[in-house]
Amino acid sequence: MSPQEINEPLDDFVDEPLEEVAVVGMAGRFPGAADVDELWRNLRGGVESIAALSNEELLAAGADPALLTHPRYVKARGLLAGAELFDAPFFGLSPREAAITDPQQRVLLEVAWEALEQAGVDPDTFPGRIGVYAGAIFSTYLITSLLPRAASPDESWQMVLANDKDTLATRISYKLNLRGPSLSVQTACSTSLVAVHMARQSLLDYECDLALAGGVSVRSPQAAGYLYQEGGILSPDGHCRPFDARARGTVFSSGAGLVVLKRLSDAQADGDTVRAVLKASAINNDGAQKIGYTAPSLDGQAEVIARALALAGVDPETVGYVEAHGTATPI
Repeated sequence: MSPQEINEPLDDFVDEPLEEVAVVGMAGRFPGAADVDELWRNLRGGVESIAALSNEELLAAGADPALLTHPRYVKARGLLAGAELFDAPFFGLSPREAAITDPQQRVLLEVAWEALEQAGVDPDTFPGRIGVYAGAIFSTYLITSLLPRAASPDESWQMVLANDKDTLATRISYKLNLRGPSLSVQTACSTSLVAVHMARQSLLDYECDLALAGGVSVRSPQAAGYLYQEGGILSPDGHCRPFDARARGTVFSSGAGLVVLKRLSDAQADGDTVRAVLKASAINNDGAQKIGYTAPSLDGQAEVIARALALAGVDPETVGYVEAHGTATPI
C-alpha cells in the first residue's frame, strides 16, 4: 500500500499539516551504558553489552542448580548496573516504602527526573501541565522477593500497590507533582513507541503542554539465564545478530528510557534545545492476518508506515535513514 493510497481517505480529515512535536530532552539507562550518551558511544563502537553469566552469579541469584548443566540453558542477559540502588530521601520515600517498591518504578522515577532536568524543566515552576505516558513489564520483584515474605494481608496490599504496572505513570506524576494526564501504557514490545504516539496526540489535543514518554524493563533477579527452545524468539547462544545471515534469536535485557516532548512552536518560542522533531506517528494492529500471534504482518507494518508518511506529508523517496526493531529472529 502506497502513501498515495493512504492519503486519499486521510484527505477527508487532514485539512492542513499537523503541528510538529519536538524532543527537548531524553534520559535512559541501559546494559553497559549509564546514560544516552554512553549508549550512543557503545553503538558507534560496536560494543556488545550482553553479559555472560557465571555459575556463581546464577546460583547467588537463586537459579535452580539443575539448570546450570542443561544443554539448552543459556547463561546470558543484558544487565542494568545499579538497578537495586535508589535515592529514597530525594523522592520523599521512607526506607520501608522504597524497599517494597518495584525496581522498575524506582529506576523510571529517577530517569524521569533526569529527563526533565536535562530539558531544563522544573515541575514546580513549569507554567503548563506535564503528562506521563509509560509502561513496564510485570513485576517479578513482587513475585520472587516480596510476597513470599509478606507478614500480613495489609502488607501484601501495600506491596501490590508499589509494584502494579497500573501505578507506574501515576507514581511519577505523584512524586514529581505533574498534573497532566498520567497513563500506564501496555502494548507488549511496542509499549514505549505507543507511549510516544499517545503523548504526541495529547500534546496536539492540548491535554498537556509537556509530556514524558517511554518505558522500563527490569527483571528481578537480573542475573538469570533462559532455556532455549527451537522455533522460539530467544537466541541459542546468548548473542543477538539483527539483520545478519546468522540471526537466530534475541536476548532479553533490562533498561529504561524516556523522552520529553513539547509542541515545536512552544519549544522554539521558549528557546529550548530541540533534539529531534516528530512530524507524525501512526499505530495499528495486524488482526489475524499473520502466521502466528507473535509474528508481524508484512501488510500491517507496510500500512502503518505508509500512514505515518502520509500524515507527515513525507515522500518516502526522501527518507535517508530508517530505524527498525532488531529482534534477530529468523523470521
